[in-house]
Amino acid sequence: MSEQNGPTPPVAPLELGEQVVAALRSRLALVAERTANAVTTVPSYSGAITEQMRGKIEYAVEIALGAFLNLIEQSRGADPGTPLAPAVEAAYQLGGGEAREGRSMDALLAAYRVGARAAWREMSASAVRNGLSAEAVAEFAQLMFAYIDELSAASVAGHADQLATAGRMRRRYLERLTRQLLAAEPEEVLRHSAARADWPVPETLTAVLVPRANLHSTLALLSPHTLEGAEDLPVGTAAEDHAVLLVPDMHGGRRAQLTRLLHGRRAILGPARAWSRAAASFQRAVRATALTGHGAGDAPLDTEEHLAELLLRMDPEGLADLRSRALAPLAALPPATAARLAETLRAWLLHQGRRDDVAAALFVHPQTVRYRLGKIRELYGARLDDPATVLDLTLALAIPADPTDTAGP
Repeated sequence: MSEQNGPTPPVAPLELGEQVVAALRSRLALVAERTANAVTTVPSYSGAITEQMRGKIEYAVEIALGAFLNLIEQSRGADPGTPLAPAVEAAYQLGGGEAREGRSMDALLAAYRVGARAAWREMSASAVRNGLSAEAVAEFAQLMFAYIDELSAASVAGHADQLATAGRMRRRYLERLTRQLLAAEPEEVLRHSAARADWPVPETLTAVLVPRANLHSTLALLSPHTLEGAEDLPVGTAAEDHAVLLVPDMHGGRRAQLTRLLHGRRAILGPARAWSRAAASFQRAVRATALTGHGAGDAPLDTEEHLAELLLRMDPEGLADLRSRALAPLAALPPATAARLAETLRAWLLHQGRRDDVAAALFVHPQTVRYRLGKIRELYGARLDDPATVLDLTLALAIPADPTDTAGP
């Protein structure tokens, strides 16, 4: 049990007399029964207490009041902790049990207040019937309520410690579940971990990468069931300085809502996937950290709007080889000339041969476009009419070449 900092009731200087103590002891079982009945009137307990629980409450009350009478009877110089220790420990355990049952500290304290009043009514009535003076009854009340305060403080400590322990355990379970989701473990394993973490299984999860500096402010905007992983990003990549969030049920029309929430947070959104396939969303979001211009502007980078570029960047060496092969006819030209013709060919493919649109895209005169296309026709010949060649050129030129790529023009 955690250390109790509340005051320990002093040894009572009160002399109740053997007759009063005997009368009080004889009624402990009845007092415990009526105290338990009173506790059931507290809204959080009403209808929730089984016969077994009621029996435990009666037993706990009887033990606690018996310990109090032992305290009253002991001599002035005795150690007050000796008779109190079992009762205080029981109160501490009671608090922990209430937290496990999901009842709040307010409910627990309300039960103490109601129970204390019921117990005092019975014990004070018995004491008065057996000749205790009014002055002694007042002292008796002071000592008894100080004792009950000590027990309630122990229960509050037990309740708080249990919540803290449960919170730490649940965080560990959630962290484990997140790692398993990102590792694409089997659904059966994931469901077991979700149950242990008391995490409601959603329909979908969307991976969101955010810079670590923005993590906590971003979490505050999202569902409380969002999972967080800060240790699972690939080291040595652009994703290294990010944390991953797995956001539940932001598919369909709710994706636009998620995009608005993440405005200004330099986030990257993976696709919504069935919850057990969250790893696929995470992996795509990680690949998107390499996209040119990421982090520019306030709008989050939505991978759904960059599928072609992501697909082409999945195999950088393959793309470089494709560029080298498709642009081989330009390889013998001076680099500047080859670059201009490749740029013109790209615009011609993207604008489906509309010369004016190509000229506008390149900020040149249509005659310049006609001249450059003539040169391209000379170099490629009939291959420009071959669908396979057109496909290769379209893929090779779909995204601007990496300046560090030495393959091709």
